[in-house]
Amino acid sequence: MKQFFALTAAPLLALTMLASEADAQQFSKRKQYNTVGVSLNAMNYFGDITPKPSIPSFRAGATRPNLGLTFTHRFAPRISARASLSYGRITGDDSKAADQNDQDAKFRYNRNMNFRNDIFELAGVGIFDLVENRNNYIKRPDFVPYLFGGVGVIRHNPKGENATGNIVALQPLRTEGQSSGYSLTQFVIPFGAGARYKLNKSFDIGLELGFRKTFTDYLDDVSTNYVASRESLGSDNAKYFGWDITSLSGKPDGTWDKSVQSGYQRGKSNENDWYTTLGVSVNYILAPRVRNPKFR
Repeated sequence: MKQFFALTAAPLLALTMLASEADAQQFSKRKQYNTVGVSLNAMNYFGDITPKPSIPSFRAGATRPNLGLTFTHRFAPRISARASLSYGRITGDDSKAADQNDQDAKFRYNRNMNFRNDIFELAGVGIFDLVENRNNYIKRPDFVPYLFGGVGVIRHNPKGENATGNIVALQPLRTEGQSSGYSLTQFVIPFGAGARYKLNKSFDIGLELGFRKTFTDYLDDVSTNYVASRESLGSDNAKYFGWDITSLSGKPDGTWDKSVQSGYQRGKSNENDWYTTLGVSVNYILAPRVRNPKFR
């Protein structure tokens, strides 16, 4: 995935800037226009609480909705810039994602971790159309596939359901014995591909798949190893989420024994978490004002 990003998203941004400078000289301001849009997406994440701790493993049952608002400005025949604000949720549950009979997944099943994370994202991307439009918005092509890439910032807050069914914030618990909590504000790199279809002179509908490379391994509060001692975890909640659970207790309610191997693997620490969106959008074109020429 890292090689895929290096070979696609980064060159796309460079290509966008070069093409924009060349095309803008031949694209009059009267042909430029703005659009506003709304999107409804399916949101998933790739991380430690998935069927396999690798991309692109995810559990369809963990899919949650994502809603977005966008503002786009067309600069040139192939080039647009888009600002977006979105909100969505990612989730994970070891008891549903990991197979206890799979030797590679057994430690994750025994971990019995669960989380949900509500993510607010503000992003700006460049869009490169694979079909150009040198006309105005009324004569734009009926079908346009495109690529996009840019930068964004997210605000997130992973939470989990404890033994009594209450939802608690996980970052303050420092479940892996961190000296300080990880940041809940993170930069991301959004990139992906999509296509839009012209409904009429004012509306487009679109389908888009987007990836988000993050720079944190704590979207799910799981990253490295268990702490060396259960007593080093301060609260009952910290002990519940941060202590290895390695065997069924045999109790009728199906609860777990809290036996542990100190320093045992809790997560796959060499991979940061990712999340994706796949969905549809409706975009409305704000018709540009055309000034009448002045005659003398």
